[in-house]
Amino acid sequence: MILRPPAVPLITVDPYFSVWSPSDKLNDEITMHWTGKPNTILGIANIDRKDYRFLGKLPNDETPAMAQVARDMNAFSSTYVFEDANVRLTAIFTTPLLLDDLDICSRPVSYLKIKAESLDGNVHNIKIDISVSEELCLNYRGQEPVITEYLAKNAIQSVRMGGTTQDVLGKKGDDIRIDWGYFYLSVKENLGDCYVEKKKVDFIENMPHGEDENMTFIGIKAEIDTADKNDLLVTFAYDDIKSIHYFGSNCSSYWNKDGKSIVNAIEEAFEDYDCVLARCKKFADKMFIDSVRAGGEKYAELLELAYRQTIAAHKIAVDDDGEIIFISKECFSNGCAATVDVSYPSIPLYLLYNPELVCGMMRPIFKYAKSKEWKFDFAPHDAGCYPIVTGQVYGNNELDKQMPVEECGNMLIMAANVVLAGGNIEFIKANLDILETWVKYLEENGSDPKNQLCTDDFAGHLAHNCNLSLKAISGIAGLGLIYGKLGDEKKKQEKLALARNMAKDWAVRASNGDGSYRLAFDKTGTWSMKYNIVWDKIWGTNLMDKSVIFSEFASYSRHINAYGMPLDNRSLYTKSDWLVWTATLADNRTDFEKFIAPMWDSFNIMQERVPMTDWYFTNSAKQHHFRNRSVQGGLFIKLLEYSGKLKA
Repeated sequence: MILRPPAVPLITVDPYFSVWSPSDKLNDEITMHWTGKPNTILGIANIDRKDYRFLGKLPNDETPAMAQVARDMNAFSSTYVFEDANVRLTAIFTTPLLLDDLDICSRPVSYLKIKAESLDGNVHNIKIDISVSEELCLNYRGQEPVITEYLAKNAIQSVRMGGTTQDVLGKKGDDIRIDWGYFYLSVKENLGDCYVEKKKVDFIENMPHGEDENMTFIGIKAEIDTADKNDLLVTFAYDDIKSIHYFGSNCSSYWNKDGKSIVNAIEEAFEDYDCVLARCKKFADKMFIDSVRAGGEKYAELLELAYRQTIAAHKIAVDDDGEIIFISKECFSNGCAATVDVSYPSIPLYLLYNPELVCGMMRPIFKYAKSKEWKFDFAPHDAGCYPIVTGQVYGNNELDKQMPVEECGNMLIMAANVVLAGGNIEFIKANLDILETWVKYLEENGSDPKNQLCTDDFAGHLAHNCNLSLKAISGIAGLGLIYGKLGDEKKKQEKLALARNMAKDWAVRASNGDGSYRLAFDKTGTWSMKYNIVWDKIWGTNLMDKSVIFSEFASYSRHINAYGMPLDNRSLYTKSDWLVWTATLADNRTDFEKFIAPMWDSFNIMQERVPMTDWYFTNSAKQHHFRNRSVQGGLFIKLLEYSGKLKA
């Protein structure tokens, strides 16, 4: 990978079990949770009786750093290569988020593979020490004492740690970390031994902590060499006990829906490592090749960086009926759970590889919208505050703080895409009545939206929003496509005809008269990204005259800054997801590549060393608030279009 990631994913399982390296070199900085709080993992290699630090860093640590000579990553793995003392050491972090195998994708086990080879032809003995701090099972270091325990089963040694209180699902919110359940560090018993120790670690300025400077670490010590015994496999695992509180029930993750224990999951992870890695390589290679063909090498690298992040910003669980619920967390944008306008931009990834996960995003919204608690005739914004899913929290259910056209359009478009992708049509059919309620709202209110919020709510309320109107048009057409798949051709044609008439009227009212189209119908000379019309191109529904899309896209060249096109004329900031959706309106790959190249540049030079942001300034590449959000799944929309999977 040529792209320099702002932060490198090391462990990416879910919003709680998420560890990143915030630097170019693995041993330059403390490893961090996505929230920016320390999740310390340390790696020391003792080569011929001298210590070298290759993983992580403690404050005031004087252990010499092993020289890092290379770094690479693909969709599933992050690889580092070090050379010192005539030894080459390779460390490969892999989280096998295989979307076509949810048992493995949801399994909360991540790998670290270490390989050694000689650079001078001599055999070198190497002692590897991997240690993990209490920060991985507490909201912050020193929050409370941790309990540790050794376990041995089927030739696997493990040591686990967890807090003493164990208030399962007892916290909700944005900038928090898990403090229930147990973290497990494991190794084959013939290769290493586990240990527990206290380390005095200096407090880090502006980071939360308890009073004790001594932190509990659990670790593994193992011996390898550069001859026959030249590799080591370590697993990091987390048993959260219960994953999501869902309308009165504490739900299990998908991986243990049938009662499987975390010890069983760790055993399976060791047993199938070679097979799983081969599958990951095949998946990653195909994804990269297809992405290059669709949008070029820079586009392919952006997808590699986004893949693990967007999946691990969710939890895959099962409800009381055994149905999949795929719950997103709004990371650093308020902590809401199952937010519709966060699900909507993320769906291209899942439509490509597993449409049932899109159903899993929609289930909590349908369930809540059908309950007595929801009083409106439009779709909700969210279903809770992660990990508590009991109903909408955004806007306190006040009418003027809702996103009615936004969320109705999102749900209808998502439902249509599930059906077109060959997904669970019976699920969509079972919720047809509420989709029809929402389409009626769009028919009455979507042509010229009133003063209301949309997904870009950070920009505030906006009346007569032209791009929001395009979402309403697409949502109405989406229900028409659903009718078609259900065999009702008459209703299909009625909805498509209505959408086409609305699109024709839109083109007249939104025109600036110079080939460009407005931010709002009543604001002459304004402009904005019209990303919501992308479905017309992907579906091939021809709602909008192609000349309108061509001239609008051509007008964008006047507004592109050093790091991309702003969202609209009101500010210099942009959104990475919408930028790629807008680029997908281009009628050739050359124009697409030209449009997204500045975004690649922004991530390549971004000074904020955090997981991918989707909100940044186009004049400076400065990150703005958001990070680690699931919406980066939206970057896959060009690949989705290229696949032809959703042609109506």
